[in-house]
Amino acid sequence: MQQYNMVINGDVITSEQFFDVINPATGEAFAQCASANKAIVDKAVSSAKAAFPAWRDTEDKERVRLVNELAQVLEKNMPELMTLITKESGKPLNGLNGIGSGMELGASIAWTQVTGMLPIPVDTIQDDDVAKVNVFRKPLGVVASVTPWNWPLMIAIWHVMPALRTGNTVVIKPSPLTPVATTRFVELANTILPSGVLNVVNGENDVGVALTSHTDVAKIIFTGSTATGKKIMQVASANLKRLTLELGGNDAGILLPDFDIENNLEKLFTACFHNNGQTCACLKRLYVHDTIYDQVSQALANRANTIKVGDGLNEDTELGPVQNPMQLAKVKELTDDAISIGAKLLAGGITLDNSGFFFKPTIFSDITDGSRLVDEEQFGPVLPIIRYSDIDEVIERSNKNEAGLGGSVWSSDIEKAQQVASRMETGTVWINDHGAVQPDAPFGGVKQSGFGTEFGEAGLEEYLSLQTIKVCK
Repeated sequence: MQQYNMVINGDVITSEQFFDVINPATGEAFAQCASANKAIVDKAVSSAKAAFPAWRDTEDKERVRLVNELAQVLEKNMPELMTLITKESGKPLNGLNGIGSGMELGASIAWTQVTGMLPIPVDTIQDDDVAKVNVFRKPLGVVASVTPWNWPLMIAIWHVMPALRTGNTVVIKPSPLTPVATTRFVELANTILPSGVLNVVNGENDVGVALTSHTDVAKIIFTGSTATGKKIMQVASANLKRLTLELGGNDAGILLPDFDIENNLEKLFTACFHNNGQTCACLKRLYVHDTIYDQVSQALANRANTIKVGDGLNEDTELGPVQNPMQLAKVKELTDDAISIGAKLLAGGITLDNSGFFFKPTIFSDITDGSRLVDEEQFGPVLPIIRYSDIDEVIERSNKNEAGLGGSVWSSDIEKAQQVASRMETGTVWINDHGAVQPDAPFGGVKQSGFGTEFGEAGLEEYLSLQTIKVCK
């Protein structure tokens, strides 16, 4: 069985303790990772802190060159990294309409390239006979990155690349459920980067606590649950660490009466079920106007019944397993609850009889707000379809949820859709799509979905502090 060690200060670091990494398609371990302890975390942060001054002072164009080299490293190692992602996350190599581990690697490359091109400007506020006032942007220091299991490498790239681009150093802690692809990437990156600039530690929650509470960490970026985000926020208050928190989402999609079912059904289905619904910005609550409700519900159910579910290493697999038993239990619990309250099961609702964590894509109709499946984030392959008749009422209903990551409006009338979109209380709203993030457009949540911005120039600013220098004449 392949073993993966940590990388600190450019060196491979092992430990006395290893933990298994489970392939969710088989329920069996396929790799082991060395587990950190507090002393190892301290070493990683110390190494990042020591590397910071030289990396901060590296000429900007040289940092850009190295970031672009990291994109080349990802591209050269795509087959290996894709296979690791599929084995640890269950995500198919190809996936539903091309959303699989290949897409995850492709997006990782694109995000790295675009982030490398983003400028770090100097703003001139005043330049006259009285004074010259410039505003400079300076890196913060050591960035702690804590990543989730659903898009293990891509979200690591989202965290790491802007930090490196802006002159910060990084210690990353992947989810213990999916540490392998990220650990391998850090190993490859250290053939390019100066020692100590990018480090990886692995382990359970105690490792995350040791990292996020470390006094020499200047910023934490975390993607994960709202509950964990709140704990990290409490820890960060001890020395006022900067924070970017991308937390849970329970995204609503609103279909207006003129929704083009024939031409948009596949896009709508993909928005709900790609990666088995295990995406923060998946469409998780679908509100459909009464005039098209039955037609849309049945069409989605018919599509769910045709999906190829299986091991992601098979190239024709569209949806793989749920990533872990705990998440599978949550999906089952919410499904059973929906059935118990009388919701109509149109498709799925059952596990597959094998050793993996498989659950058939599931569609419910005749369900509404106040039920657990609608109000709670299911983070799995289950979709509640909710009927509405009044647009003002459905906007209010969609906004009642405490999450506020993304939302969508689906309509042939773009002007009307934009009017609805502007009233949704979410960080992003898509029209006739959902979850279509891109590296140059800001992304982040409101309400209980967190705060701070990722992507684009606004996301880059999260890794920088402002310093105003006024020269009096």
